[in-house]
Amino acid sequence: MTAVPAVIHNAVASQFEARTEHGIATLKYAVRGDVLDLTHTSVPQEAEGQGTGSALAHAVLQYARKEGKKVIPSCPFVLAYLKRHKEFADLVAPR
Repeated sequence: MTAVPAVIHNAVASQFEARTEHGIATLKYAVRGDVLDLTHTSVPQEAEGQGTGSALAHAVLQYARKEGKKVIPSCPFVLAYLKRHKEFADLVAPR
């Protein structure tokens, strides 16, 4: 199994990034006041199933907690991640 790559926050591009041997995986977001709308997760097909998407989701949720922000899980991958990781449920913005 390949090691999960390090995740960086690219604030200029409004995304979190992880470099894999097959390309860059991203989790894009839009800032809406004190809320991060998590819009899209993209992982190179050859790197899928290796924990990269989960690492991106974990990193953005940790960032939101640290910064006192809420999240909108518009991305289906992030929504599924949140269902498996109830410790982040308090970060979801009320609808």
